[in-house]
Amino acid sequence: MIVRLGFVAMSLQLENASPSKTMTYASFSKLGDREAGIRKLERIAEENIRSSLRILKHCRASGIQMYRFSSKLIPLATHEELADWNPFAALEPAFHEVGEYADKHGIRVSFHPDHFCVFSTPRPEVLAKSELDLVNHVRMLEAMGLGEATKCNIHIGGAYGDKVVACERFARQFGALPARLKHRITLENDDKTFNVKETLDAAEQVEVPMVLDIHHHAVNTGGIEDDELYGTLWPRIEYTWEKERDRLGLTSASELPPKIHASSPKSLSDPRGHADFVEAEPLLSFLRHAARTSDYLDCMLEAKSKDEALFKLIEDFKQLEAAGEGVKVLDGGRIEINAVD
Repeated sequence: MIVRLGFVAMSLQLENASPSKTMTYASFSKLGDREAGIRKLERIAEENIRSSLRILKHCRASGIQMYRFSSKLIPLATHEELADWNPFAALEPAFHEVGEYADKHGIRVSFHPDHFCVFSTPRPEVLAKSELDLVNHVRMLEAMGLGEATKCNIHIGGAYGDKVVACERFARQFGALPARLKHRITLENDDKTFNVKETLDAAEQVEVPMVLDIHHHAVNTGGIEDDELYGTLWPRIEYTWEKERDRLGLTSASELPPKIHASSPKSLSDPRGHADFVEAEPLLSFLRHAARTSDYLDCMLEAKSKDEALFKLIEDFKQLEAAGEGVKVLDGGRIEINAVD
């Protein structure tokens, strides 16, 4: 199985390349000249987008073929006091350059809207804001010229005292979204509420692919044992991606592989928090099981040390390769995994 590794938002190896520079609404409102303030917001956004392009070029130079954009590329993009502002006309050239580069060099990119993007909510105002946030992310992908194979990853949301009812509400409210939005979504299990099976059931019901977060599963197992995870649930997760490839007319799993998230616990006292780096052995254990049924897999690292965590993981895998542990490092961002016996 060929596995591509990626990282999130920031590069710790590049200087002056933050893709998340911002301005608060309080600062904006103090500027006095609203139009001048909007132009400043657009300049900050363009700088963030240019930094994203720099990071993509860093990825290519390092052999990395996966990257998750910052959700904060456009400051105040969904603020209610700026509802009449359309930043995309000014930012389209910069966005287009980013999308063109990612597409040309085969870098799989994505977004992960923030935790307040929830479609299980019972509150209409929260639902409206969630849809607005999702629209903003999809518009950014559209401005990049990237098709529906490029996704935004979300969680189901809160249980609000009743998981079953919350799941039903999620399916109803998510199902009411326009196809333009629904076709951009992947659904991920979370670390407190909806476990792998519950998330997979929901993903199958609304017909979107599922992203398995193996750290979230470790702290929110829902009583799911490894035999069920590897023998039953993982093949079902793979099938959600197969169905999506069929919908998009893709003929090879290499064109849109299943995606997982990997991270390590911050500490014994904070097992849900993300550590600076990713432990190689637990990840390798999962990958060797997944390799029994998968030929291709993409793994997003959610580590505090960003690209440096990826580079360290590659070095750790080289040591495991030398020890005959069923892994081969192919380049700076890819490994080959032998299936567990």
